[in-house]
Amino acid sequence: MASEFEPLLPRAGHRAATGGWKSALFIIWVEVAERFAYYGISANLISYLTGPLGQSTAAAAAGVNAWSGAASMMPLLGAAIADSWLGRYRTIVVSSVLYIAGLGMLALSSTLSSPQSQHCNLSADGLRACRPSSLQTAFFYVSLYMVAIAQSGHKPCVQAFGADQFDATDPTESLSRGSFFNWWYFGICSSATVAIALMSYVQDNVSWAIGFGVPCIIMALALVVFLLGTKTYRLYDSNDANGANVLSRAFSASRKTSPKSGSLVEHGERAENVVILEEVRSMARLFPIWVTCLLYGVVFAQPPTLFTKQASTLDRRVGSSGFEIPPAALQCFSGISMITCVVLYDRILVPVARRVSGITLGITMLQRIGTGMALAVAALVIAAMVEMKRLSTAIEAGVVDQPDAVIPMSLWWIMPQYVLIGAADVFTMVGMQEFFYDQMPDAFKSLGLALYLSVLGVGSFISSFLISVIDGVTRRDEGTSWFADNLNRGHLDYFYLLIATLTALELIAFLYFSVSYVYKRKTVNFH
Repeated sequence: MASEFEPLLPRAGHRAATGGWKSALFIIWVEVAERFAYYGISANLISYLTGPLGQSTAAAAAGVNAWSGAASMMPLLGAAIADSWLGRYRTIVVSSVLYIAGLGMLALSSTLSSPQSQHCNLSADGLRACRPSSLQTAFFYVSLYMVAIAQSGHKPCVQAFGADQFDATDPTESLSRGSFFNWWYFGICSSATVAIALMSYVQDNVSWAIGFGVPCIIMALALVVFLLGTKTYRLYDSNDANGANVLSRAFSASRKTSPKSGSLVEHGERAENVVILEEVRSMARLFPIWVTCLLYGVVFAQPPTLFTKQASTLDRRVGSSGFEIPPAALQCFSGISMITCVVLYDRILVPVARRVSGITLGITMLQRIGTGMALAVAALVIAAMVEMKRLSTAIEAGVVDQPDAVIPMSLWWIMPQYVLIGAADVFTMVGMQEFFYDQMPDAFKSLGLALYLSVLGVGSFISSFLISVIDGVTRRDEGTSWFADNLNRGHLDYFYLLIATLTALELIAFLYFSVSYVYKRKTVNFH
């Protein structure tokens, strides 16, 4: 009997007629559309919460982080369902339908606001403040979390399904799979950049209903594209080689005693049990790496939340026409940085590093992750320095107590932190994607990508927790919160330095575990 951990065989179509870049391009375009839909609502979500929903800066930032955390943690469940029951193809289809429904409801929720449905009262300073009805707020959050549930099946399965189109035991296809992860990230970064620039402008200047509705239409088109490529996909015959059966057999194997003698069948079963147990143990060895990546998820949570609020106070006018860039659109700097770095990494750094190190991928996956974490620390330190400059400029301009006043400080000051975060993502995010996919057993590839997403999820929850705790502590005894609604009275610089310090300490722990990590043996010779 063959081991479940041997490469699975194509079930549909001749090997030469399916899979490879032909199928992968279909799947990449599907993910491009999905990322457009996701970032079309997530990038500017804090503006919606602090605007139409009337939440405070701290509450909105914590709320966005909690939702992002849920959206990134739920793929663990979606991947388990796909690997153990539905399969990746069917999970993608079901998740896409749910995704479309959630986005449609989100667009509908933004149209429910009306003077009659809002509750208004006078604030302490005599201004009329209006909040949406509890029904509208509840409908909005139900819709938002429906999107998070839909992403739980879509996100890990689409990427794993794309990587499945390349045979890791074939030298040519294995190299192509390495490039696949880079160009996959190029595609989603390009899509996210366009979505952030376009949708943030529409949402801030045209309509939130249209701003949420366009992603719904894009996601519907993504499902159509995915279905059109069905005949080109390399589908696999898993038989009983799925996650649930492998874990069941691993548990059974761990309880069996190995007799000193027996038939050839018994010897074969014992050998297979050893393979299964070893692969399950290899999953446990991923845990220290996963833990020491978690704070990178905290860093990843800052651009769409606090970076955006920080940018909203700056002079964002460009050109002689005085066109003003929406705050959320400044995240495009990260997207442009990612796109540029992916091309430079795949076409220049990898070939050069390959000749120097003799490693097929140029540098190891863990070296790539560690490099990105170091760049993230640098980005946070620069963000803190820019915030210190912003606070001192507000004092010099005499606008400290004018929260809506534009600080006489150009948006270009904030660009370096976005650029460095983008470069860090190319190293850390792509490195984690490839590492957790590559190092998981064949029966758990979707779960491997869900582990990478869970880093972002746990990181978002940690960020939400830190913001809530620090906000409460610094408000005590009539103190001023680091996240005051009037950012000129807050201290985002302290928060950035705190995260930078914690991330630097985590990087040290990551390096310790990386040095002793032993990669899975490869069955392909690249020489």
